[in-house]
Amino acid sequence: MATVAVSRGARPLVVSAVWRTRLGYGALLAFLAYLVVLPLFRLQSLAFEDGARGYQAQYGRYDIGQTIRTTIALAVTSLAIAMVLGTVLAFAATRLPRRLSFLRIVPILPIVMPAVANVVGWAFLLSPGPGYLNALLRTLPWWNTLDSGPVDVYSTPWIIILTGFGLTSFVYLFVSAGMQNISSEHLEAAQISGSSTLGVFFRVVLPLLRPSLVYGGGIALLLGLGQFTGPLLLGQNAGVKVLTTEMYRRVSESPADFAAAAAAGSPLVIFGIVVVLAQKMLLGNQKRFVTHGGKAFAPNTGRSVWAAAAISVYAILALVVPLIGLAIVAVSPYWSESLSWNLFTLDNFRALFQTASIVDSVFTSLLTSVVAVAICVPIGYLTATLLVRGRKHRVLGTIGDVITALPLGIPAVIFGVGFLLTYTQPPLILYGTKAVIILVYVVLMVPFSTRMQMTAMLSLGETYAEASATSGASPFVTNVRVILPLMRPTVLSAVALMFILLTHEFAASLLVRAATTQVMGTLLFDLWENGSYPLVAAMALLMTAVTSIGVVFAMLVGGRNVLSNL
Repeated sequence: MATVAVSRGARPLVVSAVWRTRLGYGALLAFLAYLVVLPLFRLQSLAFEDGARGYQAQYGRYDIGQTIRTTIALAVTSLAIAMVLGTVLAFAATRLPRRLSFLRIVPILPIVMPAVANVVGWAFLLSPGPGYLNALLRTLPWWNTLDSGPVDVYSTPWIIILTGFGLTSFVYLFVSAGMQNISSEHLEAAQISGSSTLGVFFRVVLPLLRPSLVYGGGIALLLGLGQFTGPLLLGQNAGVKVLTTEMYRRVSESPADFAAAAAAGSPLVIFGIVVVLAQKMLLGNQKRFVTHGGKAFAPNTGRSVWAAAAISVYAILALVVPLIGLAIVAVSPYWSESLSWNLFTLDNFRALFQTASIVDSVFTSLLTSVVAVAICVPIGYLTATLLVRGRKHRVLGTIGDVITALPLGIPAVIFGVGFLLTYTQPPLILYGTKAVIILVYVVLMVPFSTRMQMTAMLSLGETYAEASATSGASPFVTNVRVILPLMRPTVLSAVALMFILLTHEFAASLLVRAATTQVMGTLLFDLWENGSYPLVAAMALLMTAVTSIGVVFAMLVGGRNVLSNL
């Protein structure tokens, strides 16, 4: 009887809906913290062990000053190039007539071409000896006495120029999105007041673009600081070093020095955090930059010749020219400045599909990219929901915002080193598996998935969710049947962007790969190191084709505006 009384008097444990939600978000953030924060913590802790031996080993070198100066010069100068070109191209895109409106997507297309393929293509063209463009330049009267050159693509200035061209598309994405939100009434008012096209641009357009310029410039600066592909492929010949290549050298030497590698990456981590905070301070209250009016940015399209010409020239230099360099080498038996139609062959492409390691690398790239994207989309959606609608979970929202922002401010090579250190030790030894590649891909892509879906949620507002809740739908039903269908274009754009970036990914992959687990970019690097240049060119074209097919598929599913929605 006593037992029965106790059982009748006991109250069942009831957890409120708010706390169930908090526990769910807490589990999500714990998972993200394990992936994002733990590798960074272990890496930076190692740099301070044994009396900060890692810092002494790295910053006691005689050439460290030159390495830091080169890193800063690369970041700042390439940022200046990208900001100028990206802003001019975005303004030019608004000056196009309807019959040439398709050119607006052209400045985005260089993103589809892998950075490693772009760099290699320019190397084939501007290498001092066998470079095809250099050989052509040496036929001119000014340089016909030269045996090599006149351009040296392996020099610091050309690494900076190519990096600036590569960052231009990212700046264009941010600035063009900002221009779409500028009402044409402001421009018409300025023109009626007598301002010229340049006056309108500098006095009206640029001030209103301040949020886009600050954010896009911050992202481009961080990408410039974390540049790895160009300095690694082109800088080795001339001894050009930056902090990211120093990290790679430290962990690839025998024995690996993770402490020194962590110390080399510390300035990049600190500066990344500073840039993110500076963005928020510079933007301040973003409502100051909101314009009102019924008409979008649609300035007079009468002066459109320069706009079409500017976009076309950029496309030729950033996309067409390096592809030509790759195509020539890919159909040649060897890389030489002398060309002959009789030597052209498709044997290199046949060799790609007959080499088991190359076929495996393509499969691994596709598998790891698709799985990582499939994981990132729901994580990004849940995190975006927490940031946008989690008024009752402000602390969790702040933590989630910080965790998901870290991979944007910290170069991929640092996460690569961190994952290499973390997953070659217990409790999870994943080195040499596809799982570690997928995990590092998830870390790198979570910011993009979260930010893009968060922007879409903010634009939708609360009306649809409130109407669904009023009708009696649960939060799950509201998200699945109402919010997600409305966000379909943005989700597909996020999928397209993440797939593009992951099939290109090179820095982190190079550090966590193993001899038996390669992706396309890392195998291309091995071919480059071995001097198999025709296979390098063919592999670079294959990487570009794989990414292009993925983008076309996304456009078929999500519509033609998938790329423009990036």
